[in-house]
Amino acid sequence: MRKSLAIVLAVMVFVFGSIGFANVQPVMGVEIVTEATSAILMDAASGQVFFEKEAHKELPPASVTKIMTLLVAADAVASGKVNLTDKVTASENASKLGGSQIYLEPGEIFTLEQLLIAIAVGSANDGCVAVAEHINGTHEAFVEEMNNKAQALGLKNTHFANAYGLPAEGHYTSAYDLAVISKEALNYPLVRKLTSIKEYDLRDGKFKLWNTNKLLWWYPGADGFKTGWTNEAKYCLASTVERNGLRLICVVMGVPQVRGHFAESMKIFNYGFAKYEFKQFAPVAERLGVVKVQKGMEDEVNALTEKPLGATVEKGNDKNLWVETKLNPIISAPIQKGQKLGEVLLYRNDQVQASVNLIADHPIDKAGLVDQMARTLKGVFGY
Repeated sequence: MRKSLAIVLAVMVFVFGSIGFANVQPVMGVEIVTEATSAILMDAASGQVFFEKEAHKELPPASVTKIMTLLVAADAVASGKVNLTDKVTASENASKLGGSQIYLEPGEIFTLEQLLIAIAVGSANDGCVAVAEHINGTHEAFVEEMNNKAQALGLKNTHFANAYGLPAEGHYTSAYDLAVISKEALNYPLVRKLTSIKEYDLRDGKFKLWNTNKLLWWYPGADGFKTGWTNEAKYCLASTVERNGLRLICVVMGVPQVRGHFAESMKIFNYGFAKYEFKQFAPVAERLGVVKVQKGMEDEVNALTEKPLGATVEKGNDKNLWVETKLNPIISAPIQKGQKLGEVLLYRNDQVQASVNLIADHPIDKAGLVDQMARTLKGVFGY
């Protein structure tokens, strides 16, 4: 018996080495093993990173480039520089593009919206050039705008050489930077609307587009963004999924297997939704206070939450969260509907986790002199 015990102890010492049993730590949680060269899982609300592998490695992004193309285009639409109904005429330059395309003919005309759908759904390289030329005059000027946007977002491992993602010198980004671009794109409902379209009929149904992002069919809650593939980049995917108020962003790059970018993304999303949840403390339009109004046709106005207030937390670890409401006690008329009256902040211990504006629920006009005098008399004498 003693001999057997001695043998067991000897084997354990051999296995664990000289570090001693006291230093052997149990494996906690779930470890993700991914075939992607680089990958990241990010909370869309806060930008917190939940998982990463070589996330800052500079790699070719292939057609995932087009998220930035769509972002710059959506920004141009939001600013009024262009309209979705604009007629866009395809140039000779646009019609020469190879790879994934909608086979634009020189002089062929589409609306800007149709071409953006062709980019988002069909990954149309030629559509990228046509859109770029329409918005900025030349493809080169549009690419410069893409790089300016990357700088504005603070991206340190990104540079674009074209708007479509075909291999080119000086064309690279990282999983982290793509996640930041995707997070920014969520501020433009148009981008998610475009990238969530599963199929689209172009040229009066003569040319069918099917979205290359199969997560839209395979993974509940998926509603964006973009796939990519070249021999150089291998299989890439930047995607987003929302479930029960929790929105996550996943980017995988350099996956060697066919359809592996979908499998790896689903694996990473599964980890995220199993481990984290969105804890809501106030829904949108929740009444969280009343502000007194001076010189107005009414004496007070309700303060409503502009957006839902909440934070992403690890399941079972939602303690020490508390809310502070900051409101202007008195405000002078006139007041616009939606005008900021204060804010509500969500803390974990002493650290702010999230904040939401408190806004006026309706407009209040400024009272005239007679009305103000009548209100003063009513306040003094009670009539």
